[in-house]
Amino acid sequence: MAGLVSTGLVLAAIGVGIWSVAIEPDRLVVHRVRVDVGDCPRGLDGLEIVALSDVHAGAPHVGRDKLRHIATTVNALDPDVVVFLGDLVIHGVVGGRFIAPEDAAEDLGSIRARVAKIAVLGNHDWRLGGPRVRRALEAAGFRVLDNDVLRVEKGGSPLWFAGVADLGTRHPDLKGTLARIPSAETAIVLSHSPDVFPDVPARVALTLAGHTHGGQVRLPWLGALVVPSKYGGRYAAGLIEEQGRRLFVTSGIGTSIVPVRFGVPPEIAEVTLNCSPAISAASSTSPDFLLTHD
Repeated sequence: MAGLVSTGLVLAAIGVGIWSVAIEPDRLVVHRVRVDVGDCPRGLDGLEIVALSDVHAGAPHVGRDKLRHIATTVNALDPDVVVFLGDLVIHGVVGGRFIAPEDAAEDLGSIRARVAKIAVLGNHDWRLGGPRVRRALEAAGFRVLDNDVLRVEKGGSPLWFAGVADLGTRHPDLKGTLARIPSAETAIVLSHSPDVFPDVPARVALTLAGHTHGGQVRLPWLGALVVPSKYGGRYAAGLIEEQGRRLFVTSGIGTSIVPVRFGVPPEIAEVTLNCSPAISAASSTSPDFLLTHD
């Protein structure tokens, strides 16, 4: 009996290893979430934002064909706005192969948005060379914000995006950046790291971030084991509400350091704004539908 149990445990461990290295990192989940942003102009009600983060082009399962598949998937969602939340490139991942930011951005350049394509840079982007990655994304049609703002309109209503510099490699000027936005108009903060969220004022409708990968490994009952945040698992992934403020953290697409994912499939997040204060914010921990890259 003991031998059968041991054999079963070995087979289970092998199965988990195969799943976490070869299968789950190759999936692509579309995660839909509707967020109540309270009192905002009706023209913004129903505005759809697709959030991409941590593509890490060149990581295992993220070759150029996968990048083109990501673009096709985003276009099928027909979003109003696409935001890229940083880390186009990767450094030193086991089994990875370097893809130049120019090539990666070119593959994502076919992404379409009704209103705007916006990006901030991540820590890996800056390690390779922030100006280089910025130029690549701009050539692909993204407006890159680094302590800068962008005003767009939907249905005749203004919406501001405030993109702050990467917390790990730069100096995010949250206060100075938000000061450029009229206090009565709706603002969304874009940050690679969610660790800026405690300093985001209540006037901001929503903060969008990435960086954490959701921990890459999330175990039942234990949750994410390692999250690259000084707040531990507090901002690991999904929709978080604190004192009436809202943060959505996408678990991203690629892998970093160790090429594994377990319980945290690669995702494209589709965030829909709800301007009705009568409806509470809600987020599903499971996606509405799945798309798998072959």
